[in-house]
Amino acid sequence: MTQYLLTVFQPTGGALPEGDLEAIMRDVDKVDQDMKDAGVWVFAGGLHPPTTATVLRPRDGEVLMTDGPFTEAKEHVGGFSIIRADDLDEALDWGRRLAAATTLPIEVRPFQD
Repeated sequence: MTQYLLTVFQPTGGALPEGDLEAIMRDVDKVDQDMKDAGVWVFAGGLHPPTTATVLRPRDGEVLMTDGPFTEAKEHVGGFSIIRADDLDEALDWGRRLAAATTLPIEVRPFQD
């Protein structure tokens, strides 16, 4: 089985009303449980906002450290799931379910062997 990264893209600076967030989290928890029950779930996690990031960049033999995101963008990686799937079609099916649950775009990408 190949492992796939399902990346959740969130709008930067956008916050959902509390009721909407609670419903979305219930739906995401359901998809996560379905992944576990199907035996495809490996790991998942949500991330703090991009303002909490620290970027380490090699330059001229040293590593420079800067606060904040790598790039300014309208969207950022808000979370991810790692799954095992027999093929891309199966991974895309799980990605579709996660997109419906989160109401956000999901990128599905295989890990290199």
